Amino acid sequence: MPRLPLPGHHLLAAAGVRSRARHRADPTGLGHPSGPPSTRAALGELGSALDGVRLVGALPRLSAAPRGDGHLVVDIPGWRAPELTGAPLRAYLRRLGYDARGWGFGTNTGDPRRDVERLSRSVLELLDAKGEPASLVGWSLGGVIAREVARRHPDAVRRVVTYGTPVTGGPRHTTVARAYRRGPDADAHRVAERLDPTAPIPVPLTILFSRRDGIVAWQACLDHTSPDAEHVEVSSTHIGMGVDPDVWAVVADRLARG
Repeated sequence: MPRLPLPGHHLLAAAGVRSRARHRADPTGLGHPSGPPSTRAALGELGSALDGVRLVGALPRLSAAPRGDGHLVVDIPGWRAPELTGAPLRAYLRRLGYDARGWGFGTNTGDPRRDVERLSRSVLELLDAKGEPASLVGWSLGGVIAREVARRHPDAVRRVVTYGTPVTGGPRHTTVARAYRRGPDADAHRVAERLDPTAPIPVPLTILFSRRDGIVAWQACLDHTSPDAEHVEVSSTHIGMGVDPDVWAVVADRLARG
């Protein structure tokens, strides 16, 4: 018999005291994307600031997260997002004991092929300097870049965590679908999709997605080919994921697993 939620559970989750994240062991039954998010979901992005309010209630459980081991964590912003957008998460990870840094290239202007090349060089240089592989954390298009760096240089990447990242379909399943030529490089996404079955990403992947995502169709975030991919469902808007305490808690937990 399934366990019913305890009285007040939903209220505590809404306040951030409890997590709304759910591990999805088998993504095959969750479906495939058919296009961009609905207009209703896109309009829901207007309430993204409310996701950050839950950080206050989540402070005790975030503070109790496993301590970091000091390894390097590189944070990659989403399309058109400045590097500053990841500053709150990086500050949290540094507080836990990680060497959390921005990717070093400022705003993500939407050229993943170029960015995979230059981030690869940066990660390899950091590997030489620190003597150990880095973890990559990518938001939206930043996750696409993180995945491709890990595919090319698995010895230099310890783990990849993505949230709101389109794995299939690229811009076709985002709210920029009608104007994708002005959006992220569609050809780069198609190359990634061709490589997934033939050269799957061998490092551990944690994929966070949300059915409330109004920018990327949540089904497009599912990875059906990587051998070591896990899926975690959160309840956040796309923009709000950067300050969603459930996202932060999952990132901290997975980084601590090594």
